[in-house]
Amino acid sequence: MGPINVAVVDDQPLVASAFEMLLADEPDFRVLTGGRTGRDAVRLCREQPVDVLLLDIRMPEMDGVAATREIVRAGPRPRVIVLTTFNVDSYVVEAVSAGAAGFLLKDCEPHELPAAIRAVHAGGAVISPTATTHLFDAYRRGGATPDQPPAGAHRTLSGLSPRELDVLGLIAIGHTNSEVAERLCIAETTVKTHVRNLLTKLGCRDRVALVVLAHAAGLVR
Repeated sequence: MGPINVAVVDDQPLVASAFEMLLADEPDFRVLTGGRTGRDAVRLCREQPVDVLLLDIRMPEMDGVAATREIVRAGPRPRVIVLTTFNVDSYVVEAVSAGAAGFLLKDCEPHELPAAIRAVHAGGAVISPTATTHLFDAYRRGGATPDQPPAGAHRTLSGLSPRELDVLGLIAIGHTNSEVAERLCIAETTVKTHVRNLLTKLGCRDRVALVVLAHAAGLVR
């Protein structure tokens, strides 16, 4: 398997350079030339083989939410991780609703960023713990994001099998399919089947929605 192609789009050059320098030290990453605006992000994803895009949420010309929505609409790649210095609930909900696979604050620990990139590249979902709190609140207010169940999500778990609950619990704390398979001593293809069933039964669009629902339902403390 080749390196993970990563690009950073942020309107602050020093911030973008710092992230690029951090990621360049990872042997399994290849850092591509990034951009400064949301329109740069959309163009970059059309023209370059980006696997994971780190995208600032507040940028000129087109913000990170609008750019994420357009990028996700175009296809399954790249996976988008939205970055921000602002722990604001509306940003979190809008980013997840737009299709972001991850949401991290820029003051996260240095090791968390490479780990998040690997997780979303493998099909996982990563949300900053403090940001997740805002998503829970959105559920409780009934302001769930599109394609997700409303508040009272705990009631929807009653129709899941014990194994599906096991899989959901591990997904909710950031494990990839291969890691879930290893933890539960089952085949990765079996995990994928469980994930598809979970998405269908719970009415969720993607793994990010599963993560939020699991926390909102109290499956993960």
